[in-house]
Amino acid sequence: MVKRRTVLTLLPAALGLPAAAHATERRGRVLAFPRDHGTHNDTGTEWWYATGWMGTEQAPRLGFQLTFFRSSTGLAAGSSSRFAARHLLFAHAAVTDLQAGRHLHAQRITRWSGDPLAVPARAAIDDTDVHIGDWHLRRGSNGYAARLPGDDFALDLALQTTQPPLLQGDAGFSRKGPLEHQASHYYSQPQLQVQGSITLGGQRIALPGLAWLDHEWSDAYLAPEAEGWDWMGLNLFDGSALTVFQLRRADGTALWAGGSHRPAGGKVRAFATDEVRCTAGRRWTSPATQASYPVQWDIDTPAGRHTVRSLLDAQEMDSSGSTGTVYWEGLSEVLDGSGRRVGLGYLEMTGYRGRLQMR
Repeated sequence: MVKRRTVLTLLPAALGLPAAAHATERRGRVLAFPRDHGTHNDTGTEWWYATGWMGTEQAPRLGFQLTFFRSSTGLAAGSSSRFAARHLLFAHAAVTDLQAGRHLHAQRITRWSGDPLAVPARAAIDDTDVHIGDWHLRRGSNGYAARLPGDDFALDLALQTTQPPLLQGDAGFSRKGPLEHQASHYYSQPQLQVQGSITLGGQRIALPGLAWLDHEWSDAYLAPEAEGWDWMGLNLFDGSALTVFQLRRADGTALWAGGSHRPAGGKVRAFATDEVRCTAGRRWTSPATQASYPVQWDIDTPAGRHTVRSLLDAQEMDSSGSTGTVYWEGLSEVLDGSGRRVGLGYLEMTGYRGRLQMR
């Protein structure tokens, strides 16, 4: 049964469920496509995460976010039943309406046996094809199709690939902490051309835009000392892609950092942890949760110095009906050293209202 609202903390570590017996992420594992576009049911946590905007570079109208998660429960390992709840599938969707100054979001959750042919929820093994009821994300020959109908808003989007996958870290092995096993397999699809529409209040809005998609899977994403992370996926107007992230301790200092830059048509430059510095600037305090988020950052990387600044402060996500976490995720602009807008993308910040619980 697909549930739209359930007050439940889902991540296995928070549920006290057993972790995987060994980490399946390893340096040197070659990512093979299209297989690695699909689900990796032998790992603990996985997500397909798309963000983007519609409008023009200088006047974006809408921002959107959609994420499908898979989380292993650690239960029913010895069961042959096709109804056993081996995984949880859940999804988040959000729209930022810059003209109206509002942020709308929705979420869903269901149990899944791991059968790639199951209904109403499933994830394919051989390619991206994730369903939770009538919400879905599917990859085809030209990119991705996403359809997420809802009461307050609806997404019906085609995200067309213009560049090959960007393998993050060391050929897709992305360290997330000081120990080798604190890592994920991670690739991105930047500079996706957006077609389709977003419906708000019964009005269908069809505008061009750009999007970014991440696919990541892991058994040991967060180090014990990490409180949360700050992540930025930024499509620059010159066709390049800039990724910046840091894992934070409880005192706000960086435990680990990383990211990459790939110019249009060029090679990926992965950043070492000591090559990234993120400096928090102006903050916004949520009236709903009292969490205080830095909504402006100065970032220094081998790709230069940039400022990332929210286009709407109130873009907090309350996912207590799925992951059980509260975080900030929103459309932001990228400025160069002279204050000129050179890109748009999404900023995600977790762990500002208590430690993020992950496997």
